[in-house]
Amino acid sequence: MSSTWLSIRIDLVSGGGDELWPRPGRIFAAARRHTFAELATAIDDAFARWDRSHLHEFELGNGLRIGEPDPDFDEPGIVLGSGKTRLSHLDLGQQFVYIFDLGDCWTHLCTVADSRIDPVRAVGVEPDLPCPYWGWGTIPDQYGRRWDGDDTQTPMPPDPQLSDLPPIHPGWGSRITRSTTY
Repeated sequence: MSSTWLSIRIDLVSGGGDELWPRPGRIFAAARRHTFAELATAIDDAFARWDRSHLHEFELGNGLRIGEPDPDFDEPGIVLGSGKTRLSHLDLGQQFVYIFDLGDCWTHLCTVADSRIDPVRAVGVEPDLPCPYWGWGTIPDQYGRRWDGDDTQTPMPPDPQLSDLPPIHPGWGSRITRSTTY
């Protein structure tokens, strides 16, 4: 079974008008039987995308585009449907691009590892869907918001230093030290 599993590194290169450095990334285990739509969902989960109303598209080095064909813009057959196209189109060592939100263009460099993996050794189980098993970096908010209610114009509120939290955990709430007896 492991002969069908790929390790795919995904680096977030840019989005929302910004280039990112250092680039946050995730490494995924994915079977060749999985679809590009399943990989897109796994990437969007791992990169904290919460507004999924946007289109996505994969661009392979040979010019093949995989996503949701737009009948108003795409000629028939130019874009393959991501829900029907399997990762079996990928080769070991291949690089390709994933774009989430064709307006803000959250652009990712995707790199298939040079050898197949055993998902049980990499992830701990054989997942039903593509699954991240390693990662790094700070993931930017999809709309650049830094806190709940951020309108991107208002200055950041002062840090309450945990005093705004309920006193149900040591250090939360009032700055008065509590002693607990068990």
